[in-house]
Amino acid sequence: MVNHKPKVGVLALQGDFEAHCRAIERAGATAVEVRTAGELDEVDALVIPGGESTTMLKLLGIEGLFEPLSNFGAHKPIFGTCAGAILLAKEVLSPAQASLGLMDLTVERNAYGRQIDSRIAHINVAGHPAEAVFIRAPIIRRVGPQVNVLAEYQGTPVLAEQGRHMVATFHPELTNSTAVHRHFIEKISK
Repeated sequence: MVNHKPKVGVLALQGDFEAHCRAIERAGATAVEVRTAGELDEVDALVIPGGESTTMLKLLGIEGLFEPLSNFGAHKPIFGTCAGAILLAKEVLSPAQASLGLMDLTVERNAYGRQIDSRIAHINVAGHPAEAVFIRAPIIRRVGPQVNVLAEYQGTPVLAEQGRHMVATFHPELTNSTAVHRHFIEKISK
């Protein structure tokens, strides 16, 4: 019997989608850049990278991807990092904006500060030390009862999952560790 290697799409409209592709490959899955609704049909799961969430929303509208992405998330796993986490949240603050609403979270945009306030922090993921790169990162202000917090920084959730979906308010693709991407791939394989 041949093992199925999950095919993970990375939304390639904005952000460092190439770094996510490399991290996914290092974590043992096949990475595919996704730019169209048709390409969503070809993948087992999707990563929405960081970037700028309002710009991403505009690009999703221009490309006609908002509804297909919402439909995809109703059936398949999505992992959102930084701006991707904002897009997966049910409620967005500072300012309020549209989102996919796939996870019961309230997220505040740019809550760690401006670009100059970016930092690398040390966190624990599944009992293992890890680095978290925060760049104009959002803060998760509220988690719903079905959300499982996987890691915290300064007492605030920074990595969480709900059902098939997962978010990180940091950039796991910018470190050498594949622990976070590997966890997402394991979710896909279950």
